[in-house]
Amino acid sequence: MQILVDADACPRVIKKILFKAANRLKIQVTLVANRNLYAPQSRFIKTVRVEAGIDVADEKIVELLKPGDLVITADIPLASNTIEKGGFAINPRGELYTEENIRNVLSIRNAMAELRESGVDTGGPKAFSQKDQQAFANQLDRFLNHGQ
Repeated sequence: MQILVDADACPRVIKKILFKAANRLKIQVTLVANRNLYAPQSRFIKTVRVEAGIDVADEKIVELLKPGDLVITADIPLASNTIEKGGFAINPRGELYTEENIRNVLSIRNAMAELRESGVDTGGPKAFSQKDQQAFANQLDRFLNHGQ
């Protein structure tokens, strides 16, 4: 199993948690982004830079993904594609996407997008908090140590 990270929008504190997990558990973590990223020197951590463009990083992640791999992303369509390909997905706020919940999450995301496109102010996501960071760390630990 490897961990693939949709790294362009992934909070720095989440990346730090992943770096520690990679070295502690000897799991490959690959950051995929359309810009240069910092990653500590480790045989378990690598970066992949892709060209700029909509969904280019997402497409690369799906290309690299093998069944059983874990993807870290807040992108619901990428999470859906990950699950379709036999992988697992956790968002940076600690929500595990599964076959059981991804359709509902995707439907809500699409409905909110339609509202925004019609001019409704739906607000944005709440600021990333210490509580979100802890929820992610706990979910990652459960996933890596106890299976999904």
